[in-house]
Amino acid sequence: MNWLLSVAAAVLLVLCFPPYGAAWLAPLALTPLLLACAKEPRGWRRLAMGYAAGIVYWCGVCPWIQFTLAAHGGVGEAGGWVLFALFCLYKALQVGAFAWLAGYAADSPMAAPLLAGLWTAIEFTHAPLFFAWLHLGNAAIDQPLPLRLAPFTGVWGISFLFALTAAAVALAILRRPRHLLWLAAWPALLLLPRLPGPTPGTHTAVMVQPNVDENQQFTERTYALLRDRLAALSLGPLLGRPADLVVWPEIPAPLIEDDPRFMRLAREMTIGGHTWLLTGLIGRARDNDVFNSAAVFSPEGREVSRYDKVHLVPFGEFVPWPFGAIAHKVSSEVSDFVAGDHIVVSQLNGHGLSAFICYESVFPGFIRDSVASGAEVLVNPSNDGWFGKTAARFQHLEIVRMRAVENARWILRGTNDGITAAIDPAGRIAQSVAGYTEITARMNFDYRTELTFYTQWGDWFQVICLGLALWPPARRLLRFRRH
Repeated sequence: MNWLLSVAAAVLLVLCFPPYGAAWLAPLALTPLLLACAKEPRGWRRLAMGYAAGIVYWCGVCPWIQFTLAAHGGVGEAGGWVLFALFCLYKALQVGAFAWLAGYAADSPMAAPLLAGLWTAIEFTHAPLFFAWLHLGNAAIDQPLPLRLAPFTGVWGISFLFALTAAAVALAILRRPRHLLWLAAWPALLLLPRLPGPTPGTHTAVMVQPNVDENQQFTERTYALLRDRLAALSLGPLLGRPADLVVWPEIPAPLIEDDPRFMRLAREMTIGGHTWLLTGLIGRARDNDVFNSAAVFSPEGREVSRYDKVHLVPFGEFVPWPFGAIAHKVSSEVSDFVAGDHIVVSQLNGHGLSAFICYESVFPGFIRDSVASGAEVLVNPSNDGWFGKTAARFQHLEIVRMRAVENARWILRGTNDGITAAIDPAGRIAQSVAGYTEITARMNFDYRTELTFYTQWGDWFQVICLGLALWPPARRLLRFRRH
């Protein structure tokens, strides 16, 4: 029964996110696993049950990884499945660690908050351990009440709230009803300010979605055609109607900073349209290092700033040591980008703008640093075409929307083939366009200067969660030493 409960929790977690979207399950999704952990006294069995749940969870929420590896990683269908299986076996270790440690917290009078802190602390380890994606709190993106926590604690507070609820219910089922008192956290949320209501933006961005084929091989002719398309898509909506900014997304095309043809295109487009341009491109350094970058061009046609992507995708944009030699033997298509080392806030007519590129959306603290450094609007050039027609692009959009709420900023999300959207400071999709189409849309946004508590103070809540997570094993260690 404990094994079935553990796997059931993994299934519930998967159902919380796209393509299923049963986000209402999130507050109780962990309950079966916590029941199993509380009833199982043997640590190795808890570890094994949690590990099994982790495998099921990652297989269920990220099957698009297999497609990406097979279709774009150059490893073939079978190779994609093998690498995806290894990925799931690796990532499941964190859920296994949670289940193992949960047994030490379950018998405490403060079990519910200790278990919630442990879960949230484990979530925080995803990014430094190679891959972060959906946190449990992301399921609240369309739930206004728990979402009120995001401007104060980031997504972590919502994950804690859901895990606290699941723990309280699990302990009540185990005849410890006093833990239901922790459910008072829900009505307490009414004391927090409401998120800002929908307001029309007073500034305009032209969002270009070129829908470039991920597998297209570029020649001189096809590259020239692409440049003409980008110019036509951009300038058409500007005729007689000025805009503050044009956004070109990250696209699978050789838009290279030191290519004079591309630079001429950017210069002619900005001068002709009397507008600013932010575009994804391949940046170069003097020592020939190559960066995945986003550059800003002024209405005078000058490149005024360039941001080099800091958080690269492992095995996609770089190969971590010591896997380099192996990866290049398996596939010739792995990239060799160099990571940037700092945030860039560009000034557009006196307003701060900062870009974060594609996968960087999964790092709450990194986006928060951009806003704390002066960004009044955020731009997310992205290419979700690597995901194919899978749920990953909708999962990615949920993640980006949470970053808007945490920092109370508009986010202009420019993608190659969808989902291109303007997201307001409450995480609502104010405007979007259809995917898999070549299209340009004028989208409204605003610059905002106020800072949320989370933006000012960062991941303070995670420090508390880390303390809660470490307390039960530390207490057992102290008892062991005394005896």
